[in-house]
Amino acid sequence: MEHVINPGRVAQHNAVLKADLEADYAALSGVLARRGQDIEKLTTLAQGFAVALPSWGVGTGGTRFARFPGVGEPRNVDEKLADCAVIHQLTGATPTVSLHFPWDKPSDPKALFEQAKALGLSFDAVNSNTFQDQAGQAHSYKYGSLTAMSAAAREQAVQHNIECIELGRALGSKGLTVWVGDGANFPGQSNLRGALERYLDSMRSIYAALPADWLMYIEHKLFEPAFYATTIADWGTSFACAQTLGEKAKCLVDLGHHAPNTNIEMIVARLAQFGKLGGFHFNDSKYGDDDLDSGSIDPFQLFLVFNELADAQLRDGAAFKPAYMLDQSHNVTDPIESLMSSAVEVQRAYVQAALVDRIALAGFQEANDVHQAAQTLKRAFRTDVSPILAMARLRSGAAVDPVACYRTVGYRAQKAVERPAKAGASGSGIV
Repeated sequence: MEHVINPGRVAQHNAVLKADLEADYAALSGVLARRGQDIEKLTTLAQGFAVALPSWGVGTGGTRFARFPGVGEPRNVDEKLADCAVIHQLTGATPTVSLHFPWDKPSDPKALFEQAKALGLSFDAVNSNTFQDQAGQAHSYKYGSLTAMSAAAREQAVQHNIECIELGRALGSKGLTVWVGDGANFPGQSNLRGALERYLDSMRSIYAALPADWLMYIEHKLFEPAFYATTIADWGTSFACAQTLGEKAKCLVDLGHHAPNTNIEMIVARLAQFGKLGGFHFNDSKYGDDDLDSGSIDPFQLFLVFNELADAQLRDGAAFKPAYMLDQSHNVTDPIESLMSSAVEVQRAYVQAALVDRIALAGFQEANDVHQAAQTLKRAFRTDVSPILAMARLRSGAAVDPVACYRTVGYRAQKAVERPAKAGASGSGIV
């Protein structure tokens, strides 16, 4: 396997921190042992955790008003893969990449597959784009894509999704994520029931093209760009559509695509209960945004989501396999640093959820002991599992402190020289 960063530099970084890490790990081991927890099992659990990277996330994002390019950002899918490989090399937790077409459309899918394999990467679900018009596109999506009044625009959007499936098959993917910005900005602009009928008609054609071992992930978003009425605006609509389409259709939960204070963990529990929880786009939100770093605003909510996932795993066993992916826009930070930090935060919540004493919790719930039930969750959440995560990285050959190691080796400065800024050449894809 090719390493973008010299493994010797990573080993040198780890050697400096190893003694302190072992001391912290031994101290935490004693604390957990008194609770009846085996730190080695938790470390193995952490080593097995994986979350996919968004190809577009390694580039600089933007707002509706402006985009401020970062230095050394990737200009094409090959450079995106190199950045993703760095993130996985230093965190050991991001072995797959989710591509977005046509932003990442390869001229030679087989060559891209081999390139990713050489870097120790593979491909997660592929994503279609019918929320932007592309150069040379015959029909505009200004007034909708899969729900458009224009039959020609709808057919164009359907065929694009089918093309995404074919590209994904060549790349070894097993899933298609569909998000549309379709909806209305004014009352009366669209017949609300008719729009959903057209959406389902379009989605049936896409669903019919899915290979037998593929899943379709339906993503909902509360608003933007359809500020009055978004066609797939909530988990209920997503669930109804997934139920209508069939077994291979699942619901995707983006942590930022909800109204403020929405009980996302309950949505997770409901979708898992009825077998329609397909996966996640992890990020964080303060107001109506959906692109902040994971765990940067509400890490307790992230933990509560994983608490429900841990419960579902116990109930449903090996059949429960939700897909995990980061989905963020980085406007003022180095995207690689943000994605590494986010991967660690999601992994942290995963391990913390494994610390919940589920026997004790069930007993408190049965006895209606509200305080102790809540404190059982808080006890797990308050436990600093950083030594477990760092030891998992050390044993996997990743970096004890990924961001510190990344800064030490000077990867961004190197790429700033190799990838000079050029107008219109950014491969971020977002704007």
